[in-house]
Amino acid sequence: MHKFRVDNTLPKNIPLLFKDRVEKYPESPCQAAKDDTGTYQYYTYSQVYQSVIKMALALKTLGVKKGSNVALISDNRKEWLITDLAILSLGGADVPRGCDSMGTEIRFIISFADCEIGFFETAYQLIKVLEKADECPLLKTAILFDKPSEADAAKIANSSIKVLYYEDLIEQGAALYNEESKKEYEAALNEVDGNDNATIIFTSGTTGTPKGAQITHENFIQENRCVPDFLTCKPGEFWMTILPVWHIFERYIQYASIYFGTGLAYSKPIPSMLLKDMLAVRPQWMCGVPRLWEGLAAGVNKKMQKTGGIVYKLFKFFVWWGTQYAHFKDLVFGNICAFKKRNRFVDFLAGILPWLFFWPLHKLGNALVFKKIKAAFGGRLNIAISGGGALQPHTDNFYRAVGLNLLEGYGLTETAPVVSFTYYKHHRMGCVGPTFPGWEVKVVAEENGAIMGKDHIGPGKKGVIFVKGPQLMKGYYKRDDLTKAAMDEDGYFNTGDIGILTYDGEIKITGRAKDTIVLLGGENVEPAVLESALNGSEYIESVMVVGQDQKSLGALIVPSKEAVTQYAAANNASTDDYKELLKTDLIKTLIDSEVAAIISTANGFRSCEKIGKVALIPDSFQVGVELSAKQEMMRYKIREKYETEIKALFI
Repeated sequence: MHKFRVDNTLPKNIPLLFKDRVEKYPESPCQAAKDDTGTYQYYTYSQVYQSVIKMALALKTLGVKKGSNVALISDNRKEWLITDLAILSLGGADVPRGCDSMGTEIRFIISFADCEIGFFETAYQLIKVLEKADECPLLKTAILFDKPSEADAAKIANSSIKVLYYEDLIEQGAALYNEESKKEYEAALNEVDGNDNATIIFTSGTTGTPKGAQITHENFIQENRCVPDFLTCKPGEFWMTILPVWHIFERYIQYASIYFGTGLAYSKPIPSMLLKDMLAVRPQWMCGVPRLWEGLAAGVNKKMQKTGGIVYKLFKFFVWWGTQYAHFKDLVFGNICAFKKRNRFVDFLAGILPWLFFWPLHKLGNALVFKKIKAAFGGRLNIAISGGGALQPHTDNFYRAVGLNLLEGYGLTETAPVVSFTYYKHHRMGCVGPTFPGWEVKVVAEENGAIMGKDHIGPGKKGVIFVKGPQLMKGYYKRDDLTKAAMDEDGYFNTGDIGILTYDGEIKITGRAKDTIVLLGGENVEPAVLESALNGSEYIESVMVVGQDQKSLGALIVPSKEAVTQYAAANNASTDDYKELLKTDLIKTLIDSEVAAIISTANGFRSCEKIGKVALIPDSFQVGVELSAKQEMMRYKIREKYETEIKALFI
């Protein structure tokens, strides 16, 4: 196994790390954000540092101090990082949430976390609080990033909460800013201890009431100590940042960017906007959830399909050829997940001749086709990162064929977040990489989601993953009972994920212990594995497998509207009423045949994993309704909303 470097030169907290990078790279770009005309403006480390100090000086006058919890209800934008660093530099912790959160969630979090001050991206976010302001009795001051419209200004004018504006606070801080106040600010940074909370991030609510994970400065600093061998970032390079920053994955990327002296360019996860912004910024790095990478790959495929003719045929040929090339290259260089002991020499012999055979046309495909695809991403994207869910094999294969290194990370909010990460020199498809230094990982036996012991069962065997290390959260805020329930007697945290540790020390995630379906026959089924396979169909957008305590499995399926409509038109069926179209035998037969072809014994699935009936859902799953902010299915909400449809599957 590879021994990874650990950077032990880092200071004890995030603001001191930022100050150090400002001193090293004062004129290097730290942020890039669009102005009112849609043009990117660039801000150096020195400029951002001054804004952070000004905001901190203003917040100090409002009473923010060590131990303060400050709500931060906003999506990703340049003001977010400035506000975050200002709060942390005063010894406070921010309590973040995204703009798509419901009012009930926001009010619960603000109240439970004892927030007296809160930042809100827009007046609309504040109005969610004011709808039942009595549920947030401690909140006294609200600060808006954006000035409100006249209508919204009227709604917040008569509230008992004092409303201020970000720009006004920056101006107030500017009036207080001088060499003396700067020295006092910098001296106070040393008072922030590594064990102090940097943030309290409430879980996204996939399983019910949110609980707040207390993530410390040391948690984040330790993550940065471990990252040098995993990323090859250089000062002056850019990350395209699009994920919700209140989520731990993107939150850590903010601090990784600071660690490397790179810049953050802000965009949105909307393919048309994102591709335009990537051409403008030409980033070297980007993170996204699997749905984004699948969407971009599907967009490229659809564009080529519309072009048609020899161009589309060449594209399909070179993607297939590139996939074969990547597979045999993996055999040659030992990049195969070892769930059992493998003979490296045998793998080498099996791969060397086919790899050499596929190499010339792979190079030709890169020159004729793939180079143009990479140019659409700005032409400088070195490594892309997928996190927040499992990457489907067909999507992974597409990017490998194209020649873009799409890596996967695994972790949880409670692990701040990275437990393991694909090592770019040994990208083993099907695993989420080796563990970060500092983590102790064990896989313990389980049965029907219940833990059957505490000892590590060894590589190649499936069980529940437990972790222990300096990246692990301090605990759940004001919920010692939940903290104790999540830990075993030796201090290991139960991730709730079922997985396998390979003989190379890498992790493969196979499902969630609490999501395991137990059929009447006693068979255990991991729905995530089936769902991932079904999502590979061009006719399926989303799917949730159900069947707890039933004789067989069923599925709720959201068809891909565009693909299904095109199929219907090609078969002379009416497409005027989409809901009625889904009820036709033509479309039912199409989806049934897709399901049967994918979930089959020929593809390695057990007979008990075959899907019986399916229910076709016309409307896409939406964030805040069926999906969490990081676009994970909230299964309990889907079961509640589609209770009637699910019952009908088992009649």
